[in-house]
Amino acid sequence: MTQTTSSEPTAEEDYGTHPGASANRFFTALSTSAGALILVTLAAVATFLLAEAWPAITMGAAELGESVSFIKPDQGQSLIEIIGYLIYGTLLISIIALILATPVAIGIALFISHYAPRRLAQGLGYLIDLLAAVPSVVYGLWGVAVLVPTLQPFYQWLADNLGFIPLFAAPENGQIFTGRVAMSAGIVLAIMIIPIITAVSREVFLQTPKLHEEAALAMGATRWEMVKMAVFPFGRSGMIGATMLGLGRALGETMAVLMIIGPGLTYSAHILQPGQHNTIAAYIALQFPEANALGVNSLIAMGLALFVITLLVNMLARWIVSRRSEFSGAN
Repeated sequence: MTQTTSSEPTAEEDYGTHPGASANRFFTALSTSAGALILVTLAAVATFLLAEAWPAITMGAAELGESVSFIKPDQGQSLIEIIGYLIYGTLLISIIALILATPVAIGIALFISHYAPRRLAQGLGYLIDLLAAVPSVVYGLWGVAVLVPTLQPFYQWLADNLGFIPLFAAPENGQIFTGRVAMSAGIVLAIMIIPIITAVSREVFLQTPKLHEEAALAMGATRWEMVKMAVFPFGRSGMIGATMLGLGRALGETMAVLMIIGPGLTYSAHILQPGQHNTIAAYIALQFPEANALGVNSLIAMGLALFVITLLVNMLARWIVSRRSEFSGAN
């Protein structure tokens, strides 16, 4: 008995003549090009920043101080020193914002996803998404007109009762509590990044498998114990990613910080004293209109420093998320 072989093509052989094959190849090329475009754009931005910042980086501190309008020669501040002050101020204000915003944002996300009635949760979710679309200049105006005057008595109370802690030390040399300090800028930035962290964390919490939650409740766990045993472990990497997104927004914020803070260039830890801190983005926006040719190169060098910081923060976030992915819902 002879064995007959089928002349019908296999699935792999027939794939090239399938009606959707050309569309699939087009979509593959399109998605690959989109992914490559991101890398090309990132490389182009990095190349531009490095090329434009190179004259300021390679020039001596004395010559730079005489050529750049915003660097005061009498203070003896070089470009590297100014960038160091600005990096410190940027990180300090962003960390203040992150410390204040993260617990509140995660609490709101948890309330929307597991505690609030469905109708209330939907309305609150829409409100949070709407807050994320408010321009930063509006937050800055609100901070100057409403928040700063309101916080001045509170800052005075902190200095009177906790002034022995360097963070809350009162202004020196006869200065008064203006409220335009790093703490105020950090509070406004915290309000600005709360919607971002809340929106991402809420979606992560809603993806928790119902079987996990029901299993925890069936074992006699309370609502909070269920959240602690099922929801938080599942959404840990998502919460980290949301926090890093908020940190990225805080690092690059310009107008709100520029409108609120009383700028200064020091390594001071006194967050209630004016004229102590500033951020890279706010400093660039403040000095750019008056900068000469070399001054623009110096400002671009500061932008390069901010670019590197943001890149390192995102790389760190990706590394943390990848380490925790097998223990959470990221996979």
